[in-house]
Amino acid sequence: MSQQGERRTSDDDWWTRLYDEPAPDNAPAKAGDTLDDRFDSAAQAVSPAVPDPRSGRSGPRHAARVPQQPVASERIDPADRPPDPMPAAAPDPMPAAAPETPPAATGPRAPWQPPAPTAPPDAGRSAAWWEPADSVPATAPPPPAYEPRAIPEPPSKPPTAPPESAAAPPPSEPPVPPESGPPTVTDAAPPPEPEPPAPRPRTAHVGDGPPTYDPEPTALPFARPDSLGELVADTVLDGARYGSYVLRAASVRGDSARYRGEPRRDALLTARFGNGPDALVLVAVASGVRAVGDAHLAAADACRWIGGAIGRSHARLADDIRAGRRGDLKSGLHRLTDRSYGRLRARAAELGAEPEQYTASLRCLLLSADPSCRTRVFFGVGHGGLFRLRAGAWQDIEPALPEPGEVSGEPVVGFGSAPAESVEGDRLTMDLHTVEPVRPFIDAPPPPAEPFRFRASVARPGDTLLLCSGGLAEPLRGEPALAKELAERWAGDEPPGLAAFLADTQLRVKGYADDRTAVAVWEA
Repeated sequence: MSQQGERRTSDDDWWTRLYDEPAPDNAPAKAGDTLDDRFDSAAQAVSPAVPDPRSGRSGPRHAARVPQQPVASERIDPADRPPDPMPAAAPDPMPAAAPETPPAATGPRAPWQPPAPTAPPDAGRSAAWWEPADSVPATAPPPPAYEPRAIPEPPSKPPTAPPESAAAPPPSEPPVPPESGPPTVTDAAPPPEPEPPAPRPRTAHVGDGPPTYDPEPTALPFARPDSLGELVADTVLDGARYGSYVLRAASVRGDSARYRGEPRRDALLTARFGNGPDALVLVAVASGVRAVGDAHLAAADACRWIGGAIGRSHARLADDIRAGRRGDLKSGLHRLTDRSYGRLRARAAELGAEPEQYTASLRCLLLSADPSCRTRVFFGVGHGGLFRLRAGAWQDIEPALPEPGEVSGEPVVGFGSAPAESVEGDRLTMDLHTVEPVRPFIDAPPPPAEPFRFRASVARPGDTLLLCSGGLAEPLRGEPALAKELAERWAGDEPPGLAAFLADTQLRVKGYADDRTAVAVWEA
């Protein structure tokens, strides 16, 4: 169906008959009656004139379907065509006689040449609508390429001298003296900071030669199925930070005990009693008697019992330390230490052991958690060591032993002494504000009294206080290389970590293979 609503048939399709009719047209043609004239005549009847790109004349658009009135099979004379359906006064949107006026810069354009397309033509457009790239004149300059501006970076190294091949001023010209004005500011970067020195390698041992035993554990101690609680670990490590100090503590089984499968005879206890500035930190180190089967149990009992006694009296002890009551501290701690040793003797009687066998050397440190308190209190009985590292040098501050005549004191009631009675026959009692379990009466004289050691000192910033058992105190006093090595390792501003401190305490020396227990306090 056409655009006018008419049904087209094969007989009335004059367009098909015009182009596809197989029979030749033998009729004489009039002047001007050509195929183009017929095409123009039919196109002007249904649509406005459009410039023909081929000839420059007005003609129909190729894409428009030309509707026609049904005609007979005879030819159509241009003189007999129907009038133009469009009114004569209607403006022609694209008049052929009025070419487009181009800008003054580009010059006039031919009337028949269409404007240049700005996009690639469709597939059905003619090749005349676009111009290949090869047809561009060679004289036309290419468009300038975009070149990003490089951002100068500050030099990472100071400027170096130019190479020898660089041009140098002639030697005949004298050098220009520098001006006496103020120095100019340059953009040169500051010189790089010097790299920190490489860490010094840690040595495994000091002295003339390597120790006899291996540095690592070899055999485990013997265990009894019903007494697994008596086992002790090969190594104990602990640490803390309170107030103005940093605490490190370690206890290691000796090389000989590791080789023979013996338990560690040293015991270590770290405990805090109370909270806040009123808290009190206790570090206790005990060493059992050598070549005794239950020596590790006696050391553990000594630490546990002195810890319990300190914990029950921590409030008053912390107050005495902050107030600097040296006399009260010494007498009170002496009494608590004697009471703990009395319990050791009672335990030896229960086990059927001699009192001098089931005992231990005991050394303790009391540290206040108050940041404003720098008083450090040491007390104990037996062998060991107390040292202070100040200004890179070790100081042996172990309290001197008192003279034999100065060692005095009565046995603690209930621990090795016969019950005293008054004149009336009533038994004397002591109000110690503590509850003690009933202990068996020991009908034997107590062992010779060990001298009680006590020292209260005020720490300085940068000091390092070292409390240790005999396994570390003896090589520190007997091998200068060990003291020098530890002084170099611990002289820094920051204390070592737990792992580094453990490695430091295991610095081996030939001829010293006992257990080692060390407690170090670094002052800020």
